[in-house]
Amino acid sequence: MSKVRVAIIGTGGIAGKHAEVLQNELNDAQIVAAVDVREEAVKAFTERFNIPAYYTDVDTLLAQEKPDIVHICTPPNLHTELSIKALEAGSWVLCEKPLAASLKELDMLAEAEERTGRYVSSVYQWRFGNGAQHLKKLIDTNAMGKPTIGICQTTWYRDDAYYAVPWRGTWKSELGGCSMGHGIHLMDLYLWLYGPWQEVTAKIGTLDHDIEVEDVSMALVNFENGAMGTMINSVVSPRQETYLRMDFQNATVELKGLYSYKNDQWVYSSYDGNNHAENLKSWSTLADESLSIFGSQVRHHIDCFKSGERPLTSGYGARMTLEFITSMYKSAMTGQSVKRGSIQKGDPFYESMNGDAS
Repeated sequence: MSKVRVAIIGTGGIAGKHAEVLQNELNDAQIVAAVDVREEAVKAFTERFNIPAYYTDVDTLLAQEKPDIVHICTPPNLHTELSIKALEAGSWVLCEKPLAASLKELDMLAEAEERTGRYVSSVYQWRFGNGAQHLKKLIDTNAMGKPTIGICQTTWYRDDAYYAVPWRGTWKSELGGCSMGHGIHLMDLYLWLYGPWQEVTAKIGTLDHDIEVEDVSMALVNFENGAMGTMINSVVSPRQETYLRMDFQNATVELKGLYSYKNDQWVYSSYDGNNHAENLKSWSTLADESLSIFGSQVRHHIDCFKSGERPLTSGYGARMTLEFITSMYKSAMTGQSVKRGSIQKGDPFYESMNGDAS
């Protein structure tokens, strides 16, 4: 079979991760071209990864190369426009987070998907590792009982040099702060595992950076299944940690890491008096790892392209988390709790994450 033809739009730091996975972990995909408005950058990128062609104009790349799949690795404010261009040119899309700047833009993407018959997926790779996939099956079969409470904590650190990059730290180009650009991965995993969220109450603050957006956020969330949880996102925490704890009636599941995870970072435990020793052994036994968690998402996206099926993190799978973050911002800025589905056309938070469409 011929290989799936992939093009990469944007050649900044994250694009290298995409190229490495496509070239080193998969054998049925080929990077045919890359594009960046900075000719020196895209030329160096294609030389580094031995990519046969480079462009400085997206429309020209799409017209001449006709890729099957496009990976979008640009600053966030360009994601929706470029995704729609690619869909209309005949490509499927795997786009870096955040997928869109607003619920309005998500609806624009949904319309473009329906019109073209193609799909755009958000990079939410934490769902795709063995540990997460295994736990999702346990939850869906109620193996450990119903979920009760959870802790979702992304406490990272970013210095002033990080925010010296012009597009970072602003509502217009980064689209949000630590909730949108950093905590989004673990929050997405938590929301996907625990089930549909119902209501959120949040606070945000800018405590230690000269930026427009938040560098700290905290939220309380209620789920439709009755579970409750707390979320903390930070880029002011010198000892960095990514931590997820989920309690069920018969077990506690914990994950500690930073920017990725492996099987041995998932820990299952239970109350000594519950007599679940054998169950714990079964619950915590994971399949061998063959791909990185990001490699597993790229694998999933290519498989869906081949079969014509909607990928897990497209459509509602992408909207769930961005609607939650939008609702977090609305709650923090209005001082009110926000229910899922309540932000509709006519609401200023439908137009933009900070409720200011201008």
